[in-house]
Amino acid sequence: MKFTLTHPMVTHPYHPELVSARGIAAVASAAEAAGFNGFGFTDHPAPSQRWLSAGGHDALDPFVAMAFAAAHTTTLRLIPNVVVLPYRNPLLVAKAGATLDLLSEGRFTLAVGAGYLKGEFAALGIEHAERNELFDEAIDVIKAIWTTDEVSFEGRHFSARGITAHPRPISSPHPPIWIGGNSGRARQRVAERGDGWCPFPAPALLAQTSRTVALDSFELLAEAIDDLHRRLEGAGRDPASVDISFSNPAGGAPGSDDFDSATHRAGLERLAALGVTWVSVGIPGDSVAHAIEAIQRYGELVIA
Repeated sequence: MKFTLTHPMVTHPYHPELVSARGIAAVASAAEAAGFNGFGFTDHPAPSQRWLSAGGHDALDPFVAMAFAAAHTTTLRLIPNVVVLPYRNPLLVAKAGATLDLLSEGRFTLAVGAGYLKGEFAALGIEHAERNELFDEAIDVIKAIWTTDEVSFEGRHFSARGITAHPRPISSPHPPIWIGGNSGRARQRVAERGDGWCPFPAPALLAQTSRTVALDSFELLAEAIDDLHRRLEGAGRDPASVDISFSNPAGGAPGSDDFDSATHRAGLERLAALGVTWVSVGIPGDSVAHAIEAIQRYGELVIA
């Protein structure tokens, strides 16, 4: 079992320390020292005020922020949560990812999603209705440009002819690609194109808001993982070769006073038995000091 966390910009407005160079370096360094294996940032380049006021959160540019975190760590894997592929030309994503993998000495995982916020799509000039098609073609283009020369690809809104992009990533054959989403379609993408699956806990109301499938219990997760394994086997792939990331609700929030580490560890055992290989840990975002305290406590009570 490996552990990852997302930089805790979880509210709007955010605590100003969280976007300072010192604050980001401190959180990333604390995570590494506590035994965490991964660290990343969310991706919301153009959220609407309406969404922010309804419980959304602000965000830094994930590639820039991950590069900064990489410079202050040596072992943490950089895992965004998640890059919304349809927002960007895939050649630009491939270039940013290759650069980050190169400069971090092979510590980059490209975790991606199709996105759901219609207002953000509109602000970026992207058709929300095309997001699934754009997502699938982006995966194919990114893999191709990371591994071959003279790539030609006729996209929905671009035409690449004989493109060669160096330097390539250090990771071989390329950085792992994790695919987000709770639906069967997302799991089929993993079976066909991905190296990992990173769904997110979603009770019914949140699932409706984010236009995805509800996933809020061990039982539903077990069913979804069984489905993923069947799809992987159908594609001739070993399910053990594909990572699965999820969070662990057992024992409460790690940053709360009533966090029950024994119950939490029991939850980790259940997740591991289901096939989960990475656990995403929620950290409080009310201050850098509280975030670091929660990280250190989790390291001592759980990871150690």
